[in-house]
Amino acid sequence: MNSDSPGNVVTELRDSVIPDLRDKLREFVDEETAGGFMLMGAALLAMLLVNLGAAQLYDELWHVPVAITVGEFGIDKSLLHWVNDGLMAVFFFLVGLEVKREILGGQLSSWSQASLPIFAAIGGMAMPAAVFVLINSEAPANLDGWAIPAATDIAFALGILAMLGKRVPMALKVLLLAIAIIDDIGAIIIIALFYTANLSTAALLGAGVVTALLITLNRLGVTRPAVFVLLGIAMWVFVLKSGVHATLAGVVTALAVPFRTSEEGPSPLEELEHALHPYVAYMILPLFAFANAGVSLAGLGLDDLLAPLPLGIALGLFIGKQLGVFSAIGIANLLRLAKPPEGVSWAQLYALACLTGVGFTMSLFIGSLAFSAPEQEDAVKLGVLAGSLASGVLGFALLRVFGRSAEQ
Repeated sequence: MNSDSPGNVVTELRDSVIPDLRDKLREFVDEETAGGFMLMGAALLAMLLVNLGAAQLYDELWHVPVAITVGEFGIDKSLLHWVNDGLMAVFFFLVGLEVKREILGGQLSSWSQASLPIFAAIGGMAMPAAVFVLINSEAPANLDGWAIPAATDIAFALGILAMLGKRVPMALKVLLLAIAIIDDIGAIIIIALFYTANLSTAALLGAGVVTALLITLNRLGVTRPAVFVLLGIAMWVFVLKSGVHATLAGVVTALAVPFRTSEEGPSPLEELEHALHPYVAYMILPLFAFANAGVSLAGLGLDDLLAPLPLGIALGLFIGKQLGVFSAIGIANLLRLAKPPEGVSWAQLYALACLTGVGFTMSLFIGSLAFSAPEQEDAVKLGVLAGSLASGVLGFALLRVFGRSAEQ
């Protein structure tokens, strides 16, 4: 019998390829959920330090100047900026790798797979922004923060799902992951278009040359990950000096990394993704959370939360996200543009929509780009923490009640 017959091919897919893909997906989700628990711990530690007498030490730590110089060239920034501009570029590099893999061979590789999370993510970005603008319409100084509640923190949300164990069907986790990936694409576009400083033509030209070199090496079949990493560092320096936010260098570099399957082993993209993911999940994101979540609650009252800036962020995350995501899923299903995954109930989909309101890391990051005044930064943190906490608690509670698979 021919070993390449349709029957053998189907058997091989069933017994080897599909289980392998399923194992990789579970490994990825497991790392995200463990990272989510570390995020929670890091954020809680920052809050405790700031509110239990160590606020000055905490603040002084992140304002320690750190300089790297080579001859007359140097980069001199505070420790907080190295975390937000440097380490977060590695996070966005990983996001770029994940996006490229999902588009070329994963959950976003076909319209039937990508349509539902695309509609959900669009609704989940537009509605929170609308809520924020509505609440801050009479406070024009706050309007730069319109994108803050549009973000979803995938690690935090999956960490909440992990607390529920087998109550949550795998299809719901996959849908949340896909929505968050598209959400990240939206955040990248927003940062590029709306959060840039005065542009340096020379630095942009340098970044363009590096980009062209990355594309050329890809076309020539270069597969050594170290080559792309080194050029990515050069890209980061040019983008940092250009006025465009430095984290975008990670995305551009990632999109140039080759993703070609072969019998010899994983592609350079898969190698880098597998190598970086534990460091991002267990170190970079928790460190970012620890550096940015410290907000003093001393003297804060209800009036502080009800001020337009924190209220717009909190309600954008808590109300805007759940309404945007859930209504987009419902409309797409009604118009037969997309349909929910099998084995997932509408109650579970609403709970998932609530969990997308856990903005945390990405919301804090966009907030750091939107505002620089200390009082605005504290208001952003207050709004993000309140909206994310409320969204996480409601999503968790709903899944405790409705979380069993429809098949059970």
